[in-house]
Amino acid sequence: MDHQENREVEALHERMLRKQLWIIITKRVAPPEEMKKHLKAHLEHQISLEKQGIMYGAGPATVPGENEPSFGLIIIRASDSDEARRIADRDPMHAAGVRTYTLYQWSMNEGRLSITLDFSDRSYRLD
Repeated sequence: MDHQENREVEALHERMLRKQLWIIITKRVAPPEEMKKHLKAHLEHQISLEKQGIMYGAGPATVPGENEPSFGLIIIRASDSDEARRIADRDPMHAAGVRTYTLYQWSMNEGRLSITLDFSDRSYRLD
């Protein structure tokens, strides 16, 4: 890459969001019947993180054509890796030892969120 192209790439990067978030990849390490014992507490915990503005998004990731999720993906806001680990450790599934996780720092640079609000019937659509 020549000097001019380097500057153009830097200019593109400079405009990007560069929002620092944390990704928690969580995997099952216990039988499903053991995990079910902690599911309600886990879901309540996830909803709490959402309501506090900590959770950016979460849900299971499944290989196309398969029924069972391969792993769970949780994206959170945290000031540093220590805070992100504390948040992940408080998940009832992790605390009970039925799931294990790997933590990643993620820089969200590109993307789009579309929200359609129709005031006339109070409907909305997320795309």
